[in-house]
Amino acid sequence: MIIIPANTLSTGGYNVANSCRFNDGDSPELNFTVDGTPTHQDKGTWSFWIKRGNILGAVVRIFSAYADGGQTQTWIRFDTNDNLDIANRVSAAFNTRLVTNRVFRDASAWYHIVVAFDSSQGTASNRVKLYVNGVQETSFGTETYPSLNDDLEANTNGIPLTWGAEGVGNGEYFDGYMAEVVFIDGTALDATSFGEFDADSGAWKAIDVSGLTFGTNGFYLDFEDSAALGNDANGGTDFTVNNLTSIDQTTDTPTNNFATMNPLDNYYANSTFSEGNLKTVQGSSRYAWNLSTIGVSSGKWYVETKLTTSGSYALIGITDQSPTQNLNDVLGSDAYDYSIYQLNGDIFNSEGANPSNDGDAYAASYANGDIIGIALDLDNNKLYFSKGGVWSDGSGDWGSSTFNASTGVVTITASASTNNGNYFFAAGDYESGSQPTFEWNFGNPTFSISSGNADGNSKGNFEYLPPEGYFALCTANLAEFG
Repeated sequence: MIIIPANTLSTGGYNVANSCRFNDGDSPELNFTVDGTPTHQDKGTWSFWIKRGNILGAVVRIFSAYADGGQTQTWIRFDTNDNLDIANRVSAAFNTRLVTNRVFRDASAWYHIVVAFDSSQGTASNRVKLYVNGVQETSFGTETYPSLNDDLEANTNGIPLTWGAEGVGNGEYFDGYMAEVVFIDGTALDATSFGEFDADSGAWKAIDVSGLTFGTNGFYLDFEDSAALGNDANGGTDFTVNNLTSIDQTTDTPTNNFATMNPLDNYYANSTFSEGNLKTVQGSSRYAWNLSTIGVSSGKWYVETKLTTSGSYALIGITDQSPTQNLNDVLGSDAYDYSIYQLNGDIFNSEGANPSNDGDAYAASYANGDIIGIALDLDNNKLYFSKGGVWSDGSGDWGSSTFNASTGVVTITASASTNNGNYFFAAGDYESGSQPTFEWNFGNPTFSISSGNADGNSKGNFEYLPPEGYFALCTANLAEFG
């Protein structure tokens, strides 16, 4: 899925301030051992928002209660087919198991998931209810409900709980973003306790949960303290943080969804994605490029890309589509591709397959460690590039740290005249074996920055100040300026 402005929420209403970014390669997890007698062990509700990162084709744990070497567990996870799998197991025997027929592979969107457990209900199918984005899920490939008054293992005094993995150091690490993580002890609630449908767009959105009754063992992780990401905002015992740092706190949330790179739009599946789909390593066997999850047709947008590993052949820019025409196409081969070439700072556009090393003279070379700024003006069909905060003068060099809309202009085709009517931010390589690494900053950097600059709408966190009137690519800005 891609996001275009028509899919965005209207402004106003409750704002989720922060999320936590989990990178599976870092083995991240939040751990806690239940230390209280439950309010009701046969009743409880989980509510959380997630945005998937890399789609791994493997079992991925969102939540787990793990004991007896895994013989006793409660889990919420994605299986190898990306179905949502909910289970409660005692001494290796499942008394509860729901596996959806629906798959969850959209890395551009936030999912709200609610699991309500109440084994005191007389009708078996009412004992566990699953809601996704406000709608109860009813289509399951596996459907086993608990017996009357069965206990919920995850709400047992002394049982270890983990968000983002199977258990302490046990693997199956989650990759992506989590926000508004809630457990209610003693009450089975439906989705309307945690969200509502937006009156303008009809989209499901978060509401304030701080006034809910959490029960003895309930908790609320809001991720608003970057120094203590496991803080229980409900006032209980905090979760222990493993392999998550302050840079993993983001403002990419269910109420303001930021662009990332799209792992489902992966040219010949050659690239690898990590750090919440903000870090890409291009494949080695063919030319490749990757696209952002959000495409735009109007407005002014600012993005930064840090080149961290490469030979001399990186290409950074914009495109209207995936590279489907020719195996030898690079970013800049086609009419609606525009990229700046690492080797010499030339602009590639309409170069055709197997282009020469020379495009149109524009700036100078850039190197590993450089941060390339991209300012895209779709109101006037102009594109600009900077290196280290210095903007191109358009004549073969990097010119000034002061942005000038009349200098360093790359004139582009109006988005309405492209193949798909939208432009996406993109990066790739010129040589099939160069494997450049790009770290994207749409407003939530994965790398340390020394300054910190928001756009004029107080959105995003950039190394360099966005030009006046240019904004971070997120749904809050799209609703106002897209």
